[in-house]
Amino acid sequence: MFRHDRHARAGADRTSLYDDITNKIIAELEAGRVPWVQPWGTAAAKAPLAMPVNAATGRAYSGINVLILWGAVVEHGFPVQSWLTFRQALSLGGHVRKGERGTTVVYADRFIPDDEKKRAQETGEEAQAIPFLKRFTVFNVAQCEDLPDGLAVVPPAPEPGLIEPRVEALIKATGIDFRIGGDRAFYVPAQDYVQVPPPQSYFEPINWHRTALHELGHATGHASRLGRDLSGSFGSKKYAFEELVAEMNAAFCCASLGINPTVRHADYIGSWLEVLREDNRAIVRAASQASKAADWLLAFLPETEIAGEPANDRRAA
Repeated sequence: MFRHDRHARAGADRTSLYDDITNKIIAELEAGRVPWVQPWGTAAAKAPLAMPVNAATGRAYSGINVLILWGAVVEHGFPVQSWLTFRQALSLGGHVRKGERGTTVVYADRFIPDDEKKRAQETGEEAQAIPFLKRFTVFNVAQCEDLPDGLAVVPPAPEPGLIEPRVEALIKATGIDFRIGGDRAFYVPAQDYVQVPPPQSYFEPINWHRTALHELGHATGHASRLGRDLSGSFGSKKYAFEELVAEMNAAFCCASLGINPTVRHADYIGSWLEVLREDNRAIVRAASQASKAADWLLAFLPETEIAGEPANDRRAA
């Protein structure tokens, strides 16, 4: 009985955690703000555009934690994108300032309950793992004192002239069939190619790069790469979900390359809201898949091109 109650409580806690995250994202979208496109460079955001990292390990956070931590940086006006747990601050010889409130991030994993193991043994079938989220609390380095000097050095902004060649080099290095022409941007899964209009079609050249990264994000889902479900027809929930993945992938790539992310498809906000309201795990799944897509693409840059850990080592603390 006790074990059943404990499982029920754990299940309810998981549900409430998904609900908490989803409701916050829904509230942002309903207010016309897109959580993965933060107002960098405004008074509200003092921190530079970058991916959030753990200051003790140097690892970049991924998935839904990127949105949570970007949101906290903007909301509280933190000057850096570096974070620590309470214990990590102590282990570095510092401490969290008294009275500071932490930010809840999550760790996703899977486990096999005892009764499922038993069922699998009895039937000879494979045991089904259940996904779960675990909460933990982190503090921005600006909320801590007595930490070693230079722990949260703000990375210099990349020189504007370097951004475009890097994105073009990335496009070539991926090996994805990338065509320039026409008057609209799209990815064709059946023939596995991306097409983007020429840069001069865009009001600002940098928007061409944002668009290219969005469409390349779709291409990462091809069966020969990350193997996402790309079968959704326009207007379907599957289509809206894949657009969410591509949008966040572009934002994560942009932040890693020093390009201010923008919303590529603001007209999809309504369909995203529908997906999130129907499934409280959708945003967590989409953010996780977006991180995998961004990591796949950014792995084609030389490791020295991205601050922090190599692209294939971007995990939560």
